[in-house]
Amino acid sequence: MDWKYEILGMLQKEDYSISFISSRNNQNNFLCNRYFPKIRKLRVVWRGRSPSIINPKALYSDASEGRFEIEPDVEDVHSQVELMLTRKLGDIGKKVHTGRSRNDQVLVDLKLYARARIERTVAKVDSLFRTLQSASEKYKDVLIPGYTHLQVAMPSSFGLWFGAYAESLTGDMTMLKAAWDIVNRNPLGSAAGYGSSAPLNRTLTKMERAVAFAYSSVAETVGRLAFDGCLYSSQNFGFVKLPDALTTGSSIMPHKKNPDVFELVRARCNKICGALNDIRLITGNLPSGYFRDMQILKEVFFPIFDEMDSCLDIVEYAVKGMEVKTDVMSDPKYKLAFSVEKVNDLVSEGVPFRDAYRQVAASIADGSFEYSGNLNHTHEGSIGNLCNDRVAARMDRILLSFDFDSVAAAIDALLS
Repeated sequence: MDWKYEILGMLQKEDYSISFISSRNNQNNFLCNRYFPKIRKLRVVWRGRSPSIINPKALYSDASEGRFEIEPDVEDVHSQVELMLTRKLGDIGKKVHTGRSRNDQVLVDLKLYARARIERTVAKVDSLFRTLQSASEKYKDVLIPGYTHLQVAMPSSFGLWFGAYAESLTGDMTMLKAAWDIVNRNPLGSAAGYGSSAPLNRTLTKMERAVAFAYSSVAETVGRLAFDGCLYSSQNFGFVKLPDALTTGSSIMPHKKNPDVFELVRARCNKICGALNDIRLITGNLPSGYFRDMQILKEVFFPIFDEMDSCLDIVEYAVKGMEVKTDVMSDPKYKLAFSVEKVNDLVSEGVPFRDAYRQVAASIADGSFEYSGNLNHTHEGSIGNLCNDRVAARMDRILLSFDFDSVAAAIDALLS
């Protein structure tokens, strides 16, 4: 097992150098509120004695490289670290648990782990976002029908379709930022839930529900995109062709190319959304204080990171390999998608809207409706003005607000 986050958590004593710092604008509460960038070693001081110097990098390296092991008679990672310190330093090592409970130590481990996983997911969401925006620009002039109630509605485009999912990811990224802010706060000092008489400096918040909420937001966007991929690649639509590597055949029907991967992505995303409800059900009716029920959260919480990241990877691969049909709207069955264009043309000629609507409706009813002309959509967010540059700028601002570089620098300083 990878114990490196637990080791980092053990090094987060309020008196020591720390690996979490505030963002440049200092607008958020973070895991610890003192940072000493020039500290190169961890100092453990006991009254009146010379400081003993421990290099935390050795412990962290052992954990990162799989050499750290919990001995058979030791309860958990925190007890193992304390035992190792005690063997090296004598009674000084026994002081590491001062003002601490296993409860807050486990919580800081979870937060460190969740924070690292959120950073990884953010990179994957951003990568999918860029891929979707690229496809939006590439196919911005290729029309497809837009739907309401699964009925042909008005002209849309691949540019708008890809771009809409890209823009949805900016909202999801905002949710991830909120989860990041909640994760990046200090549980140390809460001990078993009621603090300690030790004069610690700390802040506290919850996290599992916030992280699950953010991941469920991303999952909803990715799941809907996967559903569209299934629908649009079917014979009745035929808007896109999925890469052969992402489809499977039938043991009896030689013509079949089933969008199995998108179907599995859709199911996985629904499962991730369900994790939020599971967490609410586990914790929602608990009174104040700590209960063993919370241990069951791990079974729900940990899988969402790998499952979400895998879904993001496979959907990005699918979008990059997707072939689009460029003459979809030439099919006569989509002719009525231009009915609103005909109404607007009549309005531009001075016909009142209600009268124009009735005229077009009558031509549809008697089968005489025809439309020819160029679409001229100019308002923001329309098929003629996607505003992808503005959406990209918004995503860039959100990404900068995470301030990952400061976090990385703080961890490097702690371990250097």
